[in-house]
Amino acid sequence: MVRVKQQHDNKPENGPFDRTLVRRRRARAQKLTQKLSADRFLFDRCVDDVVDRILDVRRCFENTLLIGASNLTNSVAEKLGNKLGHKVYLDHTDNLVNLDVVGFEEALPFNEESFDLVINLLTLHGVNEVPKALVNTKNILKPDGLFVAAFFGGETLSTLRHVMYEAEDKIYGRVSPRISSMISLDLATSLLSSCGFKMPVADKDILNVSYGALSTLYADLRLMGETNVLTVRSTIPVSRRFFQEVEAIYKRDRQTQDGKYPVKFEVIWLTGWTPHPDQPKPLKPGSAQIKLADALGVREEKL
Repeated sequence: MVRVKQQHDNKPENGPFDRTLVRRRRARAQKLTQKLSADRFLFDRCVDDVVDRILDVRRCFENTLLIGASNLTNSVAEKLGNKLGHKVYLDHTDNLVNLDVVGFEEALPFNEESFDLVINLLTLHGVNEVPKALVNTKNILKPDGLFVAAFFGGETLSTLRHVMYEAEDKIYGRVSPRISSMISLDLATSLLSSCGFKMPVADKDILNVSYGALSTLYADLRLMGETNVLTVRSTIPVSRRFFQEVEAIYKRDRQTQDGKYPVKFEVIWLTGWTPHPDQPKPLKPGSAQIKLADALGVREEKL
């Protein structure tokens, strides 16, 4: 049985993201997707990827924590079936449908060693203290527990970010952040190691999407709860002219020959295990029994 700690007002400290707004935007997005038959291509791809990764592990999991939008995590649980035993669903949102716990990634309300698997889908890029969230995740995992996470990386919406800067500077003579900076692949790998995970692996999935109109992209971002939630965002409304200028610059610099707007999404995947004595250990330097040149069948030459 998974035990939940008594929750206090344990909110994360101030940071780059307005977490109250994150909570509202995620709730709005989930309610919209329940009403609309939207094309959730990014969500569907993440679901399929994480299912493949878990199926590659030759064991079943007794207790699993699934963090993220309920339409994501429920799909994962449904596809994995008996691979997962007892499941707990958590997200930071006002939408309580299909959730067991509403909480912060930096202050997970569970006792230590409660789970043998934690899956986190598309939340870490909106967390103020990612190292703290990773340490908390490690602490609630049993020895030899598995952590798998996906989040948007630094190449996501990179073109749109620069186009919006140029458009705002041209019209208003100022620049304000509208798309947050995100974690790079190199930093993601080092974060896993520094937070105590063993056998850390980080890889990325690049999705190049062609939109017929930027308004469709904006609608997709709203449906994912991924509109601007930066603490330092500008509160001054922009005019229709701003979006017209964004479209003009995008069209000038990046529009394809068939009139499409190319958009890049980068999804970074993290996999790590909590320490256990039976896990494989790296060999000590100099312990190899044969030379690399012999194994490759080539002649060794001094440089």
